Formats: sequence, structure tokens, C-alpha cells
Amino acid sequence: MTTIINGKLRSQKLVADFTNVVSRLAEVSVVPKLVVVTVGEDEASKVYVGQKQKTALKIGMAFDWLTLPESTTQAELSEQIRQLNEDNNVSGMIVQFPLPKHLSEKQVKEEILPSKDVDGFHPYNVGKLVANDATVVACTPKGIINLLAAYDIDPSGKNITIVGRSQIVGLPLSLLLTHLNGTVTVCHTRTADLKAHTRNADILISAVGRAGTITADHLKDGAVVIDVGINRLPSGKLAGDVEYDEVFDKVSAITPVPGGVGPMTVAMLMEQTILCACLQNNLDPQDYLGRD
Repeated sequence: MTTIINGKLRSQKLVADFTNVVSRLAEVSVVPKLVVVTVGEDEASKVYVGQKQKTALKIGMAFDWLTLPESTTQAELSEQIRQLNEDNNVSGMIVQFPLPKHLSEKQVKEEILPSKDVDGFHPYNVGKLVANDATVVACTPKGIINLLAAYDIDPSGKNITIVGRSQIVGLPLSLLLTHLNGTVTVCHTRTADLKAHTRNADILISAVGRAGTITADHLKDGAVVIDVGINRLPSGKLAGDVEYDEVFDKVSAITPVPGGVGPMTVAMLMEQTILCACLQNNLDPQDYLGRD
């Protein structure tokens, strides 16, 4: 019997928990505040930020969405980041990617204070992850780890193949799973024989953003499949990287798309904003975020 790893249900439980946490923080006059900055008119970014806004307000956090025009210069964006860095009411901030091509995402990552970097992209925070001493990490990998734990899927000793090596998902996830004693292989577009790696995986994670990348022929019987991809098919339907219907009876557990990893990314963003708010106010996050 195949288990559906339901990120939507898991995230709903977490959001309910966070609502209680934010209420408790209000009792000591701490209000976590998330600020998201968008530049230009990227439609997908608007959808993603809207989801973050809805969830933040639902749990009682403060939320600001700052919209800057496409013509914003690097200096103007840097000044906006500087102001948010210095604002003691701001717990965490995100500059939503992608940015217009004349702006440097690398520079933006470096300018956000590590203590407010709720996306976990600052080089300091990445270095802490490498050292297995991370405070904040990229939200999608963190959400995947949370989902695995919620479904009692232990990475320790498992062969794990990640398809995709982005700094947002693949690379930080490989570090998290290595720290949990998984034996991790990272594949990518230059991998010569993808199936040779995926067929050996006890846990297969696909994060390439291309529908149909993983078929039943890529998997061994009983594998756990985490599908990070989200793709819009010509029919308008959303699909992951994995041929869900084709592989369903072959695997032991799988995330659906939508309703799998996506909602967990937003939930982890809320958690990290709360965590940053605690640390900025000299509160122990475990006193508020400790949970099963």
C-alpha cells in the first residue's frame, strides 16, 4: 500500500501550531514581522508572495509587501535592504527572485543581514549549514526534512539520490541529509546515466522543474519519492517532475503535486521568521517552537 506524503495536511498542522506560538509571543510583546520585496511584475512571484502573505496574516504575524518598479537600480534596492536591516520591527525579510536582469541576486543575498535571512541564502548561513551548525536554512529543503520526519522516514543509512543541484533545493538538501547520516548522490544535467543512480535510491528526490523526468523505469521497488518540481502542462494542469500515476504502485511513499512539498516551503518560512524574532528578542526558540 503506497503512502501519500501529504504536505498540505502537515503544513496545516504546523500553521495551527504557529498561530499558538505567535499568540504566546504577543504576551511578551514580541510580534514576528516578515517583509517581502518584489521588483517588477513577475506574475509567478506575485502568486508566491500572495501565498506567504495569506499564511503570515492567518497566524497573526505582521507582514509587509514592498513593491518596487522594474526600473529600480541596484543602489536603490540596496538602500531598501539597508533600511529593513536597521528596522528593529522587522524579524525577517525576503527579496523575491527572480529579479530583473540588470540586478544582482548574488549582491542581494550578501546584503541581507544573516539574522534576518529567513530564506537561508546568505553565505554566512550557507557556511553554517556546511558546518552542521545552521540556524536558518533554505525553506524547501527544511520542509522536506520535516515531512520525512512526520512520516517516520529516517534518512540514516539510506541511499538517497537528489536530481537537481540548485542552491535553493538540491545542494542545501544534500547537506541536510548528509548530516542526518544519509548516503547522498547529487545528479544533474551532466549526469551520464541518471537511471544508474536513481535505481539504487531508497529515497529519490527530484527538483529539476521538468515534467516527466522520473518514470517507473528510474525507480526500484519500494522507493520513497519526493517530488519538488512544479510544472504547468499545456492543458493548464500542474504536474511534478515524476510521472505520478505511472510510479504510484511501485513506490512505498510519494508526495503529490500540488499538495506535497509546496505548502511545506511556506510553513518553514513562517517558522524561520518566528525563530528569528525569538533570537532578536533574546528568547529561546525551543521554548516556543519545540514540538513533536
